[in-house]
Amino acid sequence: MRLDDYRESDNVGDQRGQSFGGGGGGGFGGGGLGLIFSLVASRFGIVGILVLGVGMFLLGINPFGGGGSGVVSPQQQTQINREGAHTACNVDASSTFSCRVLASTEDTWARLFQSSGQRYTPAGLIFYGGQGMSGCGAAQSAMGPFYCPTDQRIYLDTSFFRELQDRFKAAGDFAQAYVIAHEVGHHIQYLTGVADKVRAGQQRADEAGANALQVRMELQADCYAGVWAANNRDRLEPGDIEEGLRAANAIGDDTLQRSAGRAPVPDSFTHGTSAERMAWLKRGIDSGDPAQCDTFSGSIDRS
Repeated sequence: MRLDDYRESDNVGDQRGQSFGGGGGGGFGGGGLGLIFSLVASRFGIVGILVLGVGMFLLGINPFGGGGSGVVSPQQQTQINREGAHTACNVDASSTFSCRVLASTEDTWARLFQSSGQRYTPAGLIFYGGQGMSGCGAAQSAMGPFYCPTDQRIYLDTSFFRELQDRFKAAGDFAQAYVIAHEVGHHIQYLTGVADKVRAGQQRADEAGANALQVRMELQADCYAGVWAANNRDRLEPGDIEEGLRAANAIGDDTLQRSAGRAPVPDSFTHGTSAERMAWLKRGIDSGDPAQCDTFSGSIDRS
């Protein structure tokens, strides 16, 4: 993906090199969930993301939904300013690329929102290394990238990109861009009120029903990532779309569960199957229209 000449976002902060205690926030790593997460993540790596999603729902926390319950003190809250953003964006090549992808999403969604008479408020991006602190609680690199609705920020340990390449064989800059664009998709859901509606529905549902709603939420974010890509076709290079589809395939619930030596259990899915994730990413790419990303009406279309 050609972004070498693109601007870097100013909505960036950095927690790398900082030390954070175990407390605070809504508790990604607190109490029983922290123990469960640590055990599963140590054995299964990124599969721990799936377990984390279920556990957070049981605690009433949804990092990909609306209205997170955590609160971070002013001392812990990472400040975002232009000077700090420039420094954070130039730590290494992955940081620079991530900041340019974020800037591209800002410009793209600003245009799309404006076309429907709305104003887009960008998400922030916080880099961290190993562990960090979000408005939703503690962040750990094994969780993978995530969006926190409490502070409207994306949290990213760029070591995830190495895992995506080495462990899941989903290399390429567009695969990395897809990860960020997906998290921005959750921000779009927060801004449009979808996240709050899903959270309310999850609280009324049983575990299987809550997971099913989460799957639809994740697939919509995949579609939104595709919409972003479609509106930047002039930046795409041969093979980019295939890179994104390989990444979507690699992190489908069924694929992750099989890689962990388990038979897929559909009721436990929280992000969608590989086929579903690829289908909705492609729908966004093919249409370039956010209106085509309604995963909540009727059955989930895998075509």
